[in-house]
Amino acid sequence: MIQAGIVGGTGYTGVELLRILAVHPEVHIHTVTSRADAGKRVDDMYPNLRGFVSAVFDEPSVKSLSACDVVFFATPNGTAMRMAEALLEREVKIVDLAADFRLSDPSVWEHWYGESHVCPDLLHEAVYGLPEVNRERIRTARLIANPGCYPTAVQLGLLPLVERKCVHLDGMIADAKSGVSGAGRKAEIPMLMSEAGESFKAYGVKGHRHLPEIRQGLEQACGEPVGLTFVAHLLPMIRGIHATMYARLAGDKTVNLQSVFEDYYRHEPFVDVLPAGSHPDTRNVKGSNRCQIAVHRPQDGDTVVVLSVIDNLVKGAAGQAVQNMNLMFGLEETLGLRAIGLYP
Repeated sequence: MIQAGIVGGTGYTGVELLRILAVHPEVHIHTVTSRADAGKRVDDMYPNLRGFVSAVFDEPSVKSLSACDVVFFATPNGTAMRMAEALLEREVKIVDLAADFRLSDPSVWEHWYGESHVCPDLLHEAVYGLPEVNRERIRTARLIANPGCYPTAVQLGLLPLVERKCVHLDGMIADAKSGVSGAGRKAEIPMLMSEAGESFKAYGVKGHRHLPEIRQGLEQACGEPVGLTFVAHLLPMIRGIHATMYARLAGDKTVNLQSVFEDYYRHEPFVDVLPAGSHPDTRNVKGSNRCQIAVHRPQDGDTVVVLSVIDNLVKGAAGQAVQNMNLMFGLEETLGLRAIGLYP
């Protein structure tokens, strides 16, 4: 059995990891940490885990986590990088669900996250955990940078077009919306139901920190600079991301876009390319590790519209983290992740 540790077990991504790992046939939850709740039973805080998780929250320490085979960091940005080197020295594999290792350039990371990176050398070793792109590298990795939720939805929607250069690489637009759980489990006035309910707004328009992550992934796919405008929005729902991407056709205007997407994702277990003319709905992937995609060409013109939906807490976070763990330990990639989306 794989001995797993979760640092930051009280947030939404932490409890989602617990929900998935608790029934994973090859995993034992060894350690769950929380400084504020050390000594409390996990299932007292999350009664939905009663009968599945008997762990008690522990203080996070390299000593206690060293007994694990893999440690998931479901923590704020800047936490994993302060423990990563010590854990790797003890042959513990790491999956970081925050952004500490997503950007390869430490100066870019510092610009967007407002502090110096304490282990910049590890940025070159860390493997970006988007299995649809880096599956083989993930299999041999010891440090995974789990992608952000918005970057997962946007990149999966644009990669087939960008890699094949079916579209102009400048002037692309990603218009994305997320449920309030994407902001984490913390008390903030904008996240209160009376503030977010029956309302809809954009945020981070001047510059969202997920932009360099998305751009980095797309540029690695096509080998050229990419011009992308990314705008995030907050929706009055709990889970889900809907990303709408716009790009202009380049080259062969007779290209069959449906075939481009179907061919690109033909063997991907968690990407579902919908039939032509479809409009994916966030509720169709709620609770699942799937991304559903549809591609359109309005009025048969030169504009391509791609619709991409995921559950931000599953394929956008915890589910993708477990998908990466499965690959790292030579397990079947879909193990523990076959849940069907909740409906309604």
